Amino acid sequence: MCRHISTIAIHTRTRSDIELSEILSGEEKRVYWLQKSVAILAGSVLVAVGVNLFLVPHQLMDGGMIGLGLLATYYLHVPPGLVMILVSLPVYALVFAFDRSLFAHSFHGMLISSFFIDVFSPLRSWNVWSTPASAVWGGALIGSGIGLMLAYKTNTGGTDLLAQFVARRYGLPVALLILGIDGLIVAGSLPAIGWERTVFSLITIVAVASCTHVFSGIRRRPAPYVVIGPIGRDGGGAWRK
Repeated sequence: MCRHISTIAIHTRTRSDIELSEILSGEEKRVYWLQKSVAILAGSVLVAVGVNLFLVPHQLMDGGMIGLGLLATYYLHVPPGLVMILVSLPVYALVFAFDRSLFAHSFHGMLISSFFIDVFSPLRSWNVWSTPASAVWGGALIGSGIGLMLAYKTNTGGTDLLAQFVARRYGLPVALLILGIDGLIVAGSLPAIGWERTVFSLITIVAVASCTHVFSGIRRRPAPYVVIGPIGRDGGGAWRK
């Protein structure tokens, strides 16, 4: 029997457990949407710079809709942002049917990021870095931008949206899902870009996934926890009995 033991139990609940519309006041909602807008703009710029300044000059690939857009740019000379919008539409139709909240939070992120990717195309002539450096820095910028948008429940559309949709329904890590999908797309591009660019492209998607994981959690609060322990001079000894 443990004597002189005081028990402290602390239980916290994160806001992600409840819909924002149910817990935020009018002022908090305005602040949240302002922060979300800034995150979408900043994330879209980071993605656009990563694609145009680092990946396109070396014909490197990313996964997802960005990767499909890059393939269209390399071989059909079609703007990647336009391809991203067109290919994302069926995915958005699926999400609209099953998760309209996710659709409402994501659609504008896809439009803005696709727009910036095409607008920032002049940066392609500014690259002075080697292929390995471009693979890492391009992936880091793209991952940071995607992660920043995911932190505010939006994304660049396409496979990012599909990964977020699956993660929400089954509780899986969104960054791991994106990594898997991106790996399949880059591997499928091997006949088009060759072995060397494929290897460096795989480095790019690892950098994308790593930075996505870090930045997507910037708004995450500590998980609920319980602290139970003895208090008092002899509490430690009593606890061990």
